[in-house]
Amino acid sequence: MSRKYTIGDQLTVKIEKIVPRGLGLAFADGLTVFVALAAAGDTLRVVLTEIKGKTGFAEIEEIVEPSGDRVDPPCEYFGNCGGCDFQHLNYSAQLRTKVAMIRDCISRIGKIDHQDEIVIIPSPAEFEYRLRAQWHVDPRGRRIGYFRRNSRDLIDIERCRVLVPELQAQLERFRISMRWSSFSGEKAQIDAACGSSSEISVFSPELLEPTNEITFRTEHERYNFSARSFFQGNRYLIDTLVEIAIGDSKGEIALDLYSGVGLFSLPLARRFKSVIGVEDNEAAVEMANRNAEAANAANLDFYAASVRDYLASGEAPKPDFVLLDPPRAGTEKETIQNLIDLDPERVSYVACEPSILARDLRRFVDRGYRIAKITAIDLFPQTHHVETVAHLSRT
Repeated sequence: MSRKYTIGDQLTVKIEKIVPRGLGLAFADGLTVFVALAAAGDTLRVVLTEIKGKTGFAEIEEIVEPSGDRVDPPCEYFGNCGGCDFQHLNYSAQLRTKVAMIRDCISRIGKIDHQDEIVIIPSPAEFEYRLRAQWHVDPRGRRIGYFRRNSRDLIDIERCRVLVPELQAQLERFRISMRWSSFSGEKAQIDAACGSSSEISVFSPELLEPTNEITFRTEHERYNFSARSFFQGNRYLIDTLVEIAIGDSKGEIALDLYSGVGLFSLPLARRFKSVIGVEDNEAAVEMANRNAEAANAANLDFYAASVRDYLASGEAPKPDFVLLDPPRAGTEKETIQNLIDLDPERVSYVACEPSILARDLRRFVDRGYRIAKITAIDLFPQTHHVETVAHLSRT
């Protein structure tokens, strides 16, 4: 008869592997246990914090025998801050784990037998790479930082090791000279972004500081954006992401769905006779149009609309190529179905959440597409997040 468990019980477990969401998987008598901040091969003494049927969630009480993948996290906030949950793994282990998580999602969620190699592109910088941040503010306590892991409690952060130095300097300036009285509520947030040089853009509805436009330059393109619009976050891999996502595509018509300020649209316009970008953030669309004008991309048109509404409207032409880059939460089932109904010859799906990618790949496969190639790009070192590009073609 299996043991009956209660919250607060302590167990000694061996971590078998790291699974999606970055949790360590272990097994006890009649219980599957997921452990935060674990490493494959760890022997741990853990305490159960949540139990759902035959599944338990646990926190580490003691590392009895550490995995060979473990390193000492350099950040003093590790384990408390909800940001970097892979700092305890050496970088090669982080990369292996991310590929394994992608495979797990494709197999378990997508029910797809993908035997081909999944190459992962490492980040040239393991720290000080991040061009974007969202800081939470406690005006009364005069604190600024990130949320505590698994909570909405604010941790006052003096130094964030994944930020590019320019954003770290901006965080320090806020800590010294913030006008705390300008915030009307008990909590607020500030979005911040950095361009190619030392340009900084910040945005909060409650800040008096204007939101500057800044510039990021790739090898072939120039993009204006601001803290109010989305832009990819790893300073060193944006060129690589664009190259892998677009591949050798060329032809008559391309769609760039969730196009933002035109990161993929501009290079696509050099390869296709006509490119349509669709984005519901009006500020991003305004900048995308200016970016297209500056690039002399007269064959590029942007629609300020949701991808869902645009595809449902019946206005979309039949494309040769579609680039799909939805937010982390993914896109709606009917949106995928409407996209497949357009019958594009090739699709490039850029995803920052492997489980959502796997779900949608199943939908494409069921409607006659095959997976030509999957590539992972480590845009988020020190975290369990990973960018994945899947190329699909009509069978």
